[in-house]
Order: sequence, then C-alpha cells, then structure tokens
Amino acid sequence: MSVTIDEIAGEVIDRAGDIKRFLIAIAGPPGAGKSTMADNLADALKARGETAEVLPMDGFHMDNAILIERGLLARKGIPETFDVRGFLDIIRAVRPADQEVLIPVFDRSREIAIASARVVSPEHRFIIVEGNYLLFSQGKWAELEGIFDYSVMLAPPIEVLEERLWARWRGYRLTEEEASAKVYGNDLPNGQLILGNRRRADVTLDIA
Repeated sequence: MSVTIDEIAGEVIDRAGDIKRFLIAIAGPPGAGKSTMADNLADALKARGETAEVLPMDGFHMDNAILIERGLLARKGIPETFDVRGFLDIIRAVRPADQEVLIPVFDRSREIAIASARVVSPEHRFIIVEGNYLLFSQGKWAELEGIFDYSVMLAPPIEVLEERLWARWRGYRLTEEEASAKVYGNDLPNGQLILGNRRRADVTLDIA
C-alpha cells in the first residue's frame, strides 16, 4: 500500500474528532524506518496546528548488565530483552491525558536508556508510539491489543531491511564481522519474528 505522511496525518485528525488524547502505533522490524516516520508524522501534525509527541519503545531496553547476567546481550532487541511491564505501565499512564508522564529514551550510540528524558504532557493530543513489538501477538506484548487508536505497520522487503541494517551498524563504525553478527545473528531474525507474528494494522506499508 502506498500512502503519504500527510494523508496519514489527515486521517488520524479526522478519526480523532474532538477527543483529548489519540494514540498512534508505528510498528515494524529493525531498520524499517519507524523512528523517521514517527518524527515526520509528528511534524506533519504540528504543521496542521495539532500537538504531538513521540514515545519510543526503545527506551525500555533492559540494561546491558542485566542482559549479560541472563546471557542475552548478543540478542538485545528480542522480545525478552525489554521491560514490557514498565512499557505497558507508561502507555496506560499516557492514555487518559490527565497527568505529565516522563519517559525514557534510548541512546543507541551508548547502548543505554536514559531515564525521564522526554515529557508527555496533558497538552499533547497525539502520542506517536514507535517500536518493534507494538503489534506483536505473543507474550505480554499482546496486552497492547486495543490500546491504540490507529496503527501503522512498516514491512519493507527483507533485502531492504538487510541493506538498511548494514548501513546502520557500519555507521557506528563496527567491523564487518561485528556488523554481520548484528544483522544476521539478531536484527533480521527479529524482523522475521515480528513480521510473522503481527496483529492487523490500519495501514501496512512495504516501504517507509
């Protein structure tokens, strides 16, 4: 399906009507372009006179020390390496738009989550949540079903994801061996898991 950011912005505004808080999910595998789309959609909504904030799921990565203890550091990014309960608590706190909510943000260059790094205020009408497992149908992630008012699934072809992931890890100056381990040992398998176990989205895009 082909649809523009402006078209999505117009649709969510129409759907929102006059409600105070509207939650948008942008889901997809690693390298799909979720963060970029979330930021672009926020900008498009603001250009139409709306208020919007981005809430990234990556801020709920478990700390590396815990992942090392559990033998999961090399698989960072699989469903079991996130604080799912904490993420669900934040989403439920954000839902009613009745309080300020501080959220963590992930610093990929340092591979750590920074606590209370962004503010979602009651004045933010549109909250754009972006992350891998927002439409994942397994485990505790399934508790997110029904919580979003609108959802987008980014599902580029595997060869597109592969190219983007190589560019990502080379950009962090990993060696070819280290980048290969990230791409083929973790990110692409995660992507296939996500694409194979997803709930239906309002819009599915094969190119972000």
